[in-house]
Amino acid sequence: MDYYGIGFSNIRLPNDSKSYTYKYSTRINTFPEEVLLHEFLHSLERTSEEYGYEIPKLHNYEQYGYENEALIGQKRWYQDYMNKQIKTSTGNIGLPKEIYNLKPAKASNFEYSYKIEDTFKEPENIFEEIKQLINNLKLKAKIIFKK
Repeated sequence: MDYYGIGFSNIRLPNDSKSYTYKYSTRINTFPEEVLLHEFLHSLERTSEEYGYEIPKLHNYEQYGYENEALIGQKRWYQDYMNKQIKTSTGNIGLPKEIYNLKPAKASNFEYSYKIEDTFKEPENIFEEIKQLINNLKLKAKIIFKK
């Protein structure tokens, strides 16, 4: 989740088109969206902690009686986590509803931000390819020199 203290999730998909990642199979990847949801919940978990909310750790689902189920993965855990419906002896716990309206607590979380549509836009000509390459090099240089 945390990359050089910048605070974003990096999901890497292999370039091999024959990879099982690109094919839905109930034997292999039962809930493919789970990875994206999981990483998003980590960002909400971090923001909650920065604002002082006490919430369960995302990876502690087994401590609350949840399990990784066939076909749906940890879907029940994520739903209850997001809706603050994890039952305990002292009441329900989970993400507070306010967290969905809060920005990350630290200004440094925005230090290296850039428009996401620019990231996924495919270059349409040689000039856009060069511009994209230069922007990627600038971003990498900022990360390296921040250490």
